[in-house]
Amino acid sequence: MWTIPNILTTLRVFLIPIFVIVYFLDWQWAHQTAALLFWLAAITDWFDGYLARRLGQTTAFGAFFDPVADKLIVCAALLMIIHHYDTVWITVSAILLMSREIFVSALREWMAESGKSAEVRVSFIGKAKTMAQMLALIGLLSELEVFMGIPIYWVTLGKILLAIATVLSVWSMLLYLKAAWKHLVAE
Repeated sequence: MWTIPNILTTLRVFLIPIFVIVYFLDWQWAHQTAALLFWLAAITDWFDGYLARRLGQTTAFGAFFDPVADKLIVCAALLMIIHHYDTVWITVSAILLMSREIFVSALREWMAESGKSAEVRVSFIGKAKTMAQMLALIGLLSELEVFMGIPIYWVTLGKILLAIATVLSVWSMLLYLKAAWKHLVAE
């Protein structure tokens, strides 16, 4: 069970309270450090999947725990940006993103129990949504618009990417629902 990919996934879960605590610390670079920790967690998500396939270390525990770890850290970050930015459109985007994750997870579980999991496999749109979402959250958590006197507009880019992630999220959810619909309405 304790393969390198599973250790990385577990590390990602342990990073959640650390990155949340760091974000709320009262020091100048707290938000940027928390964004860096979130980025590190996002990178471990890519590495654990890559290493599991490359090293032949895929496990049932990893297949279960990896998506759970992803959803936990993303939901924590979404709640933090809702709290910090306190705007309707960020709140609506975050709610749509979290709702989609719950919906698609439940749909995949149901389809797997029905022996139809291949019909709701991760799609390119889902992967693009994840990439846009992770980059958006890093930018919004960091709050950086200027770095060492150079305008970088990370927050502005984060807001744009969050909107893109939200659209891709709803789109991919509808595609998964379409793929599963005939099984959901079958008697």
